[in-house]
Amino acid sequence: MAFIDTHAHLDGEDFADDLHSVVQRAMDAGCRCVFVPGINVQTSEHLLKVCDSFKGFLYPMLGLHPEEVEADYRQQLLAMKEFVYESASNDSPVKIIAVGEIGLDFYWSRDFYEEQLQCFEEQVRWAVELHLPLMIHCRKAQAEMVRILRKYEKNLVGGVFHCFTGNEQEARELLSFQNFLLGIGGVSTFKSSHLTNVLHAVVPLSRIVLETDSPYMAPVPMRGQRNEPSFIPYIIKRLADGYNIPEEDICRQTIENTTSLFAI
Repeated sequence: MAFIDTHAHLDGEDFADDLHSVVQRAMDAGCRCVFVPGINVQTSEHLLKVCDSFKGFLYPMLGLHPEEVEADYRQQLLAMKEFVYESASNDSPVKIIAVGEIGLDFYWSRDFYEEQLQCFEEQVRWAVELHLPLMIHCRKAQAEMVRILRKYEKNLVGGVFHCFTGNEQEARELLSFQNFLLGIGGVSTFKSSHLTNVLHAVVPLSRIVLETDSPYMAPVPMRGQRNEPSFIPYIIKRLADGYNIPEEDICRQTIENTTSLFAI
């Protein structure tokens, strides 16, 4: 079995004490590489250092996460832009592979509604200018996200709609964006989830990638534990059952989808 984890926060404190062991378990399970998303300026330098320590296995992405956006976001956004553009240059010792994790999140609050919209659109423009894919986080904001992306879709490289858990209509709308894929994680294994039915009905296997969102949302039967890339095989098994195809086909196609979009 071979796979790629396209979204894992391995630079975080949850992995500070045993990252080497986590990486080794991932490799032993068949993981070829892991994409590590950025969330703010304060942790970006550390993220790049962590990825440099595991060069060729951990690949960095940088961006300002929507939950990090506040009223005075402009200064942080400018600082993040410097990080992104410097790390996207050919001279960078650790080159980013995407702009992310960026997006919109109105699940808990709409206090910084306009600020999030402005911040998201600005970072979408970076991806266009740098010709990089996007790693997009979206909760309770698909209409707003789609409206912004439509303005740039002809110039976008593509990207991933991270942690997709929506219905058939939402899936169709997202897949109307060319070269965008749906990130499928542990939620697909939950008993309460109808996600695999949605995927089988309207989402071709050529439009999904695998992810854990470690340390969050561990799949069944590891639910409640700290999530990590070595748990991806549980997601693969669930998807294979849902699509009624061998697990090897899930592995092969999702690797192809990932490597076609990202320069790795």
